Amino acid sequence: MTTPADVRRVDRDPELPGRLLTAERDALVPLLRSRPDADFDLPVPACPGWSVRDALSHCGAVLTRLVEDRWERGTGGPEANARDIAERADWPVARIVDELERGMAEAGAAIARNERGSRDGVAFGEWVHAGDVREAWGLPGAYAGPGQADALRLLAWVTAHYGLATVHADLDGYDEPLRLGDPARTPARYIGDAATLVRLCTGRSTAGASYELAGVTEAELNIFG
Repeated sequence: MTTPADVRRVDRDPELPGRLLTAERDALVPLLRSRPDADFDLPVPACPGWSVRDALSHCGAVLTRLVEDRWERGTGGPEANARDIAERADWPVARIVDELERGMAEAGAAIARNERGSRDGVAFGEWVHAGDVREAWGLPGAYAGPGQADALRLLAWVTAHYGLATVHADLDGYDEPLRLGDPARTPARYIGDAATLVRLCTGRSTAGASYELAGVTEAELNIFG
């Protein structure tokens, strides 16, 4: 079992994305199935213009493309996302959740087969969108929960792989610091909780959060920017 003490920059673990997706499936899908259909029409503040239904449609579509080996240039971009959401506009909520559950269960193997690791970040993005849904519903634990330590591991690998902003992060509740970004560069410094770091790295709101950041701007941390 992954614990806070285990979180640090590591080399690629091809099983990590699947492990994160499976853990999030086990936590998220029962929550989705417990909510009335009306809740899926609520807006997602982190994704302007999207409802919860739209966010989940996007997630399921991207994972299905991985599982069925139909990944195309532009997948995950605005135009492809709009098409995927439109194709699912008439689906009942249960079918959207079914697709997401299948994708979370099966996409890990497809990601692991890509030796370059170029799809590893998809699992992190799916985990972040699960947090977006929780926040849209006013639930605690957005960008936290049992998968957080693995999500941080994956964030560390992805930011190092793509040479993104280098940060030494001292995280509340974690025994070891987390190193993000290019290991050859002098790191900036972050002190605060892990969920806020995830928000900073994904362009989510940090309103009301208390943290220290030196040597890098919030905008430079956004991996989706």
